[in-house]
Amino acid sequence: MTKKEKGQYIIDELEKLYPTTPIPLDHKDPYTLLIAVLLSAQCTDKRVNLITPALFNLADNPFDMIKLTVPEIRAIIRPCGLSPRKSQAIFTLSEMLIEKYGGEVPQSFEQLEELPGVGHKTASVVMSQAFGVPAFPVDTHIHRLLVRWGITPDKNVVQTEKDAKRIFPEELWNKLHLQIIFYGREYSPSRSPKADVDFMTQEIGTAKAKKALVSRYISTSSKGDSSTTNAVNRKAGQPVE
Repeated sequence: MTKKEKGQYIIDELEKLYPTTPIPLDHKDPYTLLIAVLLSAQCTDKRVNLITPALFNLADNPFDMIKLTVPEIRAIIRPCGLSPRKSQAIFTLSEMLIEKYGGEVPQSFEQLEELPGVGHKTASVVMSQAFGVPAFPVDTHIHRLLVRWGITPDKNVVQTEKDAKRIFPEELWNKLHLQIIFYGREYSPSRSPKADVDFMTQEIGTAKAKKALVSRYISTSSKGDSSTTNAVNRKAGQPVE
């Protein structure tokens, strides 16, 4: 299967699984989305959604945020991890938004990436989900799966983004990147592989990915269950016992 054919397969299968793609992070406007995405670095969306209500009840805009002290912000967001750095970034970027943009979140990649704590991925999420600008934010799920499916080499997220944009139509980027994330979480988690349900890797994965998937599955499955092991091996084209 060529990369173009794999790309179409990915689009078709994910559209069947996830015809709608709700934004995982709770927010009400570009500013609260920006803060939520910043907090999500090395933290789950679920935990962020548990933390942000307390923060946004006190400050859901940059004008109110700078009325809080950095230690106050840090105390609220501590469960998200990296709280010293994140709290300072939230305070400083709020000041910058007021000083440079009248309290509004800028609608350009370059201006967003000038804000403290905002890298290219965060800017891409905000541009995509807050403003509807075509973008393909690459997180660990997307990078891992597109490598596993042979769309991009295991190089870096910059190359993965370039390859994704080359393979997939621009009008699908904003939805498709969420669909891939959802699939990774449900069918192909990195820490607990699900070879028996990860049908897309079984179908279009590289030989290396299929072999690794089966090996990880066998190592975590119950010992002596050869029928299950053989079934998984057949799907991946591996020898059966």
